[in-house]
Amino acid sequence: MPQPDLVIFDCDGVLVDSEIIAARVEAELITEAGFEISAEEIAETYAGLTFKDIMMAIEHKANIPFQASLITRAEELVDRKLRSDVRAIDGVHQAVASVTAPRCICSNSSSERIAFMLEKVRLLPLFEGRIFSALETPTKKTKPAPDVFLHAAQVLHADPAKTFVIEDSAHGIHGARAAGMRVIGFTGASHSYPGHADILTEAGAETVINRWSDLKGVLAALSEWTDA
Repeated sequence: MPQPDLVIFDCDGVLVDSEIIAARVEAELITEAGFEISAEEIAETYAGLTFKDIMMAIEHKANIPFQASLITRAEELVDRKLRSDVRAIDGVHQAVASVTAPRCICSNSSSERIAFMLEKVRLLPLFEGRIFSALETPTKKTKPAPDVFLHAAQVLHADPAKTFVIEDSAHGIHGARAAGMRVIGFTGASHSYPGHADILTEAGAETVINRWSDLKGVLAALSEWTDA
């Protein structure tokens, strides 16, 4: 059976159920700063982006200037909430362990945040030494730029065309597709919403799963299709 060169997992909203936690904190801060927005709207429209990029997008859209100090405050509050509340997504340990190809993480979160979340949910041993933060790549360009994906492939000697990425956001999928990689969408986290799977498919996911138990079979089927 053909094997991928590499399987890349996003972290937030894929491995850990963190997107909804961050969205609630960020929505409250942005609303207090003068632009009313719900956690659900942040999760649906801006999932996969850094808080800085979310702020810049809203500033452009609504012509409301935000103070730069809001970024630091958001990071501190989100980190505190994640340390106490973050949970692994059901079935993820078994799903990750079932991947026999080389695997890694590509995320817009800082490596420090990724590490403490993975340690809390006992996923760190499955990825230690293979965690790539877009903020810490040579270009420091975050998704939807493809840079973090290409950097991981280069470091791990993987052909992008033989690499699969599991992503929960259109922004992440756009980055993976721009890197020449194949994408499986994931909608099994708490921030998922009606139409989520359609959005991921439109962004370029070849298929979408909402249960981790489906990953092994889907990877095998898509790898066979590549070989054909």
